[in-house]
Amino acid sequence: KCNSRLMKPDVVFFGDNLPPSRTQECLGRVQGSDALLVVGSSLMVFSAFRLARAATENSIPLAILNIGETRADQLARLKVEGIAGQILSELVEGGHLP
Repeated sequence: KCNSRLMKPDVVFFGDNLPPSRTQECLGRVQGSDALLVVGSSLMVFSAFRLARAATENSIPLAILNIGETRADQLARLKVEGIAGQILSELVEGGHLP
C-alpha cells in the first residue's frame, strides 16, 4: 500500500481476467500464426486455454511442452512431457531451434 492506495503491478494474477483489449490482441496474434507452442502451462486458466482453443478452431497446429496434464491435451497435435528448460536447451544445443 502506498498512501492508502493498493498498488498492483501490471500483470494478470491467477484468477484475474485479462483486459479485453489484451485478449483481442492475443487472439489476433494466434490467428495470424503458423503454429502455437505452449510451454510450461497447465492452461487451467481460461484466458490461456482460450488461445489454445482458438488455434485449433482456426486449424493452427498446437504443440504443448509441459510436465503433466494440461487442459488442452486433447487439442494438441504434439504433446511433450518434460522439464521445459531442459528440453528447450537440448533443442537449441542440437541446432533444432534458433
